[in-house]
Amino acid sequence: MKPVYFDHAATTPVHPEVVSAMLSYFGENFGNASSLHFLGQEAARAVEEAREKVARLINCDPREIIFTGSGTEADNFALKGIAEKLKARGNHIITSSIEHHAVEVTCRYLEKKGFKVTYLPVDRYGLVDPDDLKREITEQTILISIMHANNEVGTIQPIKELAQIAHEKGVLFHTDAVQTVGSIPVDVRELGVDLLSLSAHKFYGPKGVGALFLRKGVAIEPLIHGGGQEKNLRAGTTNVPGIVGLGKAAELASKELSWRMEHSLSLRERLIKGLEEKLTDFILTGHREKRLPGNVSICVDYIEGESMLLLLSIEGFACSSGSACTSGSLEPSHVLLAMGIDPQLAQGSLRITLGRENTEEEIDRFLETLPKVVKRLREMSPFKPKK
Repeated sequence: MKPVYFDHAATTPVHPEVVSAMLSYFGENFGNASSLHFLGQEAARAVEEAREKVARLINCDPREIIFTGSGTEADNFALKGIAEKLKARGNHIITSSIEHHAVEVTCRYLEKKGFKVTYLPVDRYGLVDPDDLKREITEQTILISIMHANNEVGTIQPIKELAQIAHEKGVLFHTDAVQTVGSIPVDVRELGVDLLSLSAHKFYGPKGVGALFLRKGVAIEPLIHGGGQEKNLRAGTTNVPGIVGLGKAAELASKELSWRMEHSLSLRERLIKGLEEKLTDFILTGHREKRLPGNVSICVDYIEGESMLLLLSIEGFACSSGSACTSGSLEPSHVLLAMGIDPQLAQGSLRITLGRENTEEEIDRFLETLPKVVKRLREMSPFKPKK
């Protein structure tokens, strides 16, 4: 049978139209966007067209888009760049306890550099309490970074409300929107954020390219030094093919967003309903309604997640046990633990993330396969359910 890809939160297949848009910039239009001759100017024009497309997708001025090499770089740029720029004013940063490692590990690094970081708790659904944020802001707070939606459990945070709280105290607000841009509507003006990170390969663009939205008037210290690319904020030879691919992916997302959401939501509900009917001793993790349309994350009791993934892979299903960045770790997810889930149960985590090419038939096949996999593993498990 044809393999089934259920790991779109990790990466998405590059859309054929994106591949087509990129191809000429590997060949006849190979110029360096910083060159003054005709090949360089063609490359520069293509980059600016892509910048406009990304800006339209998130409703900002194209001049507020800074291209990066990934969503991780965009997160690092936002946190380190603002910390360095504003360190004379304060040394306090606030984030959540369930951030992607691109933010979490960066915060740990900044702590070693003398910054104080507060990690806000979340409830059992993975939501930050706005009142907790209010209580933690001090005169030394210079930046708040809360992810738009969690990459493991799919919970969507109340970013507009959180950003408003930050601004009432004169604090900048950054959101890691890598999981949301191209999947749900993201409007930086509506959200009220000052900085926002995104990544092309999460919405059918190429790997190795991302962007940081930097609101006009917000000063930041460059992370990478060298040439004058990206308005002297991000040095390095411009990745023209990648940026063109990001622009095309953004254009397609703008056109298809409503359909993508409806399609993924329909499949998600079919999957959750089927799991409730066919599987025992499991919980749905994350918020039931305030979650990404294509995210289904569960914890299955009495088994270990890695074994479940391997058996599902043998059956032709590509799933995940959480973040792709930590999929090789045997430790329970820091996200699930922060949500108060028992460590043993957290070991049985499974994340199914759906995309535009998935079908109802694939969902039904999965619902026939997963219970058999779980039954087999429970028969071998030392943590068998009591009869």
